[in-house]
Amino acid sequence: MTIVLNTIMNLLLAYVGLGVLYGFFFAIVSVFYKDRKWGDSGFRSKIAVFIPGYKEDTIIYQVAKDALAQDYPSDKYEVIVIADSFGEEVLEKLRTLPLKVMEVSFERSTKAKSLNKVMGQLTEDYDIAVVLDADNLMKSDFLSKVNVAYQNGHMAIQGHRTAKNLDTNFARLDALSEEINNSIFRRGHWMLGLPSALIGSAMAFDYKLYREVMSDIDVVSGFDKELEIQLLKRNVKVAFINDAIVLDEKVQSSEIFEKQRTRWLAAQVNFALKYFATGLWQLITKGKLGLFDKALQFVMLPRALSLMALVCVAALSLLMGNQEALFISQLLGFLFVLSMFLAIPKQFYNRKMLAAVISLPLAIFNMMSSLFKLNKAKNTFIHTPHTHVTPESPKS
Repeated sequence: MTIVLNTIMNLLLAYVGLGVLYGFFFAIVSVFYKDRKWGDSGFRSKIAVFIPGYKEDTIIYQVAKDALAQDYPSDKYEVIVIADSFGEEVLEKLRTLPLKVMEVSFERSTKAKSLNKVMGQLTEDYDIAVVLDADNLMKSDFLSKVNVAYQNGHMAIQGHRTAKNLDTNFARLDALSEEINNSIFRRGHWMLGLPSALIGSAMAFDYKLYREVMSDIDVVSGFDKELEIQLLKRNVKVAFINDAIVLDEKVQSSEIFEKQRTRWLAAQVNFALKYFATGLWQLITKGKLGLFDKALQFVMLPRALSLMALVCVAALSLLMGNQEALFISQLLGFLFVLSMFLAIPKQFYNRKMLAAVISLPLAIFNMMSSLFKLNKAKNTFIHTPHTHVTPESPKS
């Protein structure tokens, strides 16, 4: 029995260690990140700003109105609200604004379906497609910075999504998680010339390329992950613009946190099963490091579960007197904490953020609970409700 337990602990440490060392490496690299400066040719591309929403009556009017306030020529961009299951009252209000309102309806709604249906109906000739969530607020120079990157040859662009609200402990934890991801999967990767990870919003693409790639995507959740894979197969690398800011609403309660993480985890498991072997084969046969890197991200354990696994292994190895496993788990735990310290931007170190750490055990419990709901989440659209219209701090 002891041999079996030690073997399980060693395998678990190897698995968790992969993710910890991966995160630690890119967290260090992200510290040296510097924003890239591109020349502005002065040309202004025609941009379609898509805002798909599902039952977002509470916030969509103000979000759409805000999207019209860009320091970009008004005749060079068009806001397109994709309205799925909106009430008639809010639809009438939206139609008073200088934008397009396009209604969609599905038996099983998804973001990919909404975007594909609308792009199939549009006849205008756009250069760039920008994709937001229904709660997103762009900084006033967002489109200008996207356009400069596009004019410098980048066909796929990920902006810097950051927290709109920090009003609860769970919102603060969610904000910290987003910034850690920005450091590891975006700044760190882009610093080394690797593709940035997409988030699902605050994204921009060559319009024709995006329409073509999206036409083959029909997933319940994780459409951004599928989109990344298809772009990498076409040798399109996602650029990251750190100073192109979009404010995003963070979850405010443990219940919403659990629903959101269940959706994300289900998508991750699905893509790990679907693409890890493909990514490995592409690396071996064609040297496609970007595709393998993305597949590797799919198989790594989420951070909260990694921390829980390290605590469990440390406790079990202490009880069993396995000094080697205890040392390795402690070392990995130290590197895990250090990587988080490096990845979190300095402005997030304050009393409120430190106080939010008290909610971490509950967040880990929610992640554990989500493991038992993955099968349902694979085939069910899980909607995250939004309520915050304006940010806590000035937008620009």
